Amino acid sequence: MENGGGNLDAQIEALLNVEKQMRQAGDVAGTRKAVNDILQLCFDARAWKTLNDQIVLLSKRRGQLKQAVQAMVQQAMQYIDQTPDLDTKIELIKTLNSVSAGKIYVEIERARLIKKLAKIKEEQGLIAEAADLMQEIAVETFGAMAKTEKTAFILEQVRLCLDRQDYVRAQILSRKISPRVFEADTSKEKKKPKEAESVVEEPPADIPSLLELKKIYYQLMIRYHSHSNDYLEICRCYKAIYEIPSVKEDPLQWIPVLRKICWYLVLSPHDPMQSSLINSTLEDKNLSEIPQFKLLLKQVVTMEVIQWTSLWNTFKVEFENENNMLGGSLGEKAAEDLRQRVIEHNILVVSKYYSRITLKRLADLLCLGFQEAEKHLSEMVVSKALVAKIDRPVGIVCFQTAKDSNDTLNSWAMNLEKLLDLVEKSCHQIHKETMVHKTALQV
Repeated sequence: MENGGGNLDAQIEALLNVEKQMRQAGDVAGTRKAVNDILQLCFDARAWKTLNDQIVLLSKRRGQLKQAVQAMVQQAMQYIDQTPDLDTKIELIKTLNSVSAGKIYVEIERARLIKKLAKIKEEQGLIAEAADLMQEIAVETFGAMAKTEKTAFILEQVRLCLDRQDYVRAQILSRKISPRVFEADTSKEKKKPKEAESVVEEPPADIPSLLELKKIYYQLMIRYHSHSNDYLEICRCYKAIYEIPSVKEDPLQWIPVLRKICWYLVLSPHDPMQSSLINSTLEDKNLSEIPQFKLLLKQVVTMEVIQWTSLWNTFKVEFENENNMLGGSLGEKAAEDLRQRVIEHNILVVSKYYSRITLKRLADLLCLGFQEAEKHLSEMVVSKALVAKIDRPVGIVCFQTAKDSNDTLNSWAMNLEKLLDLVEKSCHQIHKETMVHKTALQV
């Protein structure tokens, strides 16, 4: 066939007649071939408007076969990257999107089309529009889509929400991905699907592997938690990145990540999870490669008062160097929060060694003013990190917990029981010694 401009309409008309005959006869292969030939004809002639018109026309023909529509959409998607300009590309994507809307047999193709359109919108600076487009598609319900492609699509939705600072929707979307997905063993052979099962499509070549997606997921989670300065969750995200084999094998990658883990552990408020993570990090052999950070964690674990000025002078350079490391700065409030954590640590240390202490002495130990020491102590009591009572007229802090009357009676009963046990044992020993000596005298 010649692709001259005058012959194009006649050629399309002839193929449409062939398509009609095949469709009415229920010939799937024949209908699919006729549809693809029409699209190829338009593409070879570079008649983009005709191509769009024919796609819409063919999809609306009476009793059109699903396989023909699917083949047509897949064929037309190959032409998207070969369009002469951006407007033509957008027009073709929108045409294919309208044709595939509401058709479950081309849902994967529609998701890929929306992703391409969202990328164009993002490049044009229309991030809000791109995010809205991506949110139209609920890929988690697509049974035939590969797990990696599904995960990559949801991560793209999360990223666009974070870019437009929609943190609530970003959290909702991120919960669609379970972290256990990344722990799946990819080395196992894929089982052949049974006849009744739907065949899972192979993901496109540009979709990252499961371990790369894991890294992207936790990097996005770090961005989300950084918004609310949730240091412990940020630390756990870095810990997950640190455990990725490709990261753990390369010192250039794991050293910056381990530094971040140490900093965020120190910045996290004191609680059992934080203590557990600090102890497990201290046991890591790689920590010996960065001795300063090992020293920092040991200072936090040791129940001794930390002098803030000496600590800051020691670690100020390392703290500022984080801006040039992987993941960037530790946050705007990080230096202020670090001082807060040191004060909290010191108050906890004091509470371990003192049952009662004057506020003046407490302020001296914390290297703070009288009012500031009282303020920090009150905040810790309110957050239930500590049990304490302040007698303000006398200026004494009591760290002892008030015992319930039942507890007091129980402790007395326990003490009496122990005392009676000791008396009984002593009597038994005396009686035993007496019997031994009496026997000796008789002999």
